[in-house]
Amino acid sequence: MHTAIIMDGNGRWAERRGLPRSAGHRAGAKAVRRIVEAATRGPIDILTLYAFSSDNWARPAQEVASLMRLLKRYLVSETARCLDNGVRLSVIGRRDRLSRDLVRTIENTERLTTDGKKLHLRLAIDYSARGAIAQAAARTRAPEDFERELAAAVHSDVDAPVDLLIRTGGERRLSDFLLWESAYAELVFVDTFWPDFDEAAFDSALREFARRDRRFGRVSTAQPAGYSRAE
Repeated sequence: MHTAIIMDGNGRWAERRGLPRSAGHRAGAKAVRRIVEAATRGPIDILTLYAFSSDNWARPAQEVASLMRLLKRYLVSETARCLDNGVRLSVIGRRDRLSRDLVRTIENTERLTTDGKKLHLRLAIDYSARGAIAQAAARTRAPEDFERELAAAVHSDVDAPVDLLIRTGGERRLSDFLLWESAYAELVFVDTFWPDFDEAAFDSALREFARRDRRFGRVSTAQPAGYSRAE
């Protein structure tokens, strides 16, 4: 099962508490740890987290710099935890606009955790689904090569459709995240800001997913809600 999460609401969480937005991002990093640990105990094979979109470069330079430092610290601090828990960590998205130091840290973490089998954790950094699709289309010479080129565009070696996509923070949009892979994803939107998203909220989203009737364009074999044979 591939679950993807748009981690939204860090800044608003901090502002409502009279804190700088950077405090919200630090609290959000703690939520990442909680949810990754929960994912290793559940039915999830792949967990993709939207950490920094390509559009996020438009944020104030100080906030962007703080986010990049936080991402590097997270990768460094969580490598040992990933190794202990059988988690493979990789990063999808562009790397040419990241600092060399951050790219080296990404590559080192990917190398050290490559044998993790329990969960594949993917962080989307400088990621744009539209950008990846456009790049793949420009490089594709034969239709059957498109998905390979799409994976190459974001440094991904996973060709797995998203089953469940969760967005926290109360917004109801995809924000340029995994548009191709989410063609038949079940969408769950929650009002909880990401720093407050916990295992109980995660389990609730997974239970909601389990209730969905996934037809993939076919006729359902499930009995629709409210239907009875007497009608």
